[in-house]
Amino acid sequence: MKSNCIILTILIFCFSNAFGQGKWELKKDEDGIQVFTRKAAKGNIKELRVVCELDATKAQLINTLENIEEYNSWVYSNKKSKILKIITPQNIIYYTQSHLPWPIRDRDLIVELNITQTAEVLNVQAKSLPDYMPKNADYIRVPYSLAVWKVTQAPDNKLKVDYTFSVDPGGNIPTWLVNATLTIGPYNSFAKLREILKAQKGQQLH
Repeated sequence: MKSNCIILTILIFCFSNAFGQGKWELKKDEDGIQVFTRKAAKGNIKELRVVCELDATKAQLINTLENIEEYNSWVYSNKKSKILKIITPQNIIYYTQSHLPWPIRDRDLIVELNITQTAEVLNVQAKSLPDYMPKNADYIRVPYSLAVWKVTQAPDNKLKVDYTFSVDPGGNIPTWLVNATLTIGPYNSFAKLREILKAQKGQQLH
């Protein structure tokens, strides 16, 4: 009887979380990049999803994601990134700083990057580790972020990316401001990433 009650409690918790999330709503559809948002199961900051195609191979994408020091060339508002620890070539802990418009204070973030793949799917997870190192007084430490990439093969030797992202930016940023500008960074990041990967592929063909 006790075990049945435990199972029932777990099911109620799972279903309540599922229904707590809203449906994905398309907020931007431009140049082949679709950006969606939805109500998060917890908190007031909306979750984000990007769907697009990249003209690249999986190896090129992996190399770009592992090249942490060059994130400022394509990651929106990225100020500086550096590797803290290489556990394996596909499992890296890194530190990054983000510049935000005045009067909002800049943020910093420690991330553990994990890249795994099967014959069909390339999976990438970037999860925050806020307590990995002491806080920098010049920045507000992001307490939580999670980015998940699901990458599959698309026609014409392209990659289809389904990317989701959730964050608690920490500090006192008005929720309405975060939600109003949430689509800008990811759209610009993926647009720039696509340019970089396409240029790399073009160089290899010559």
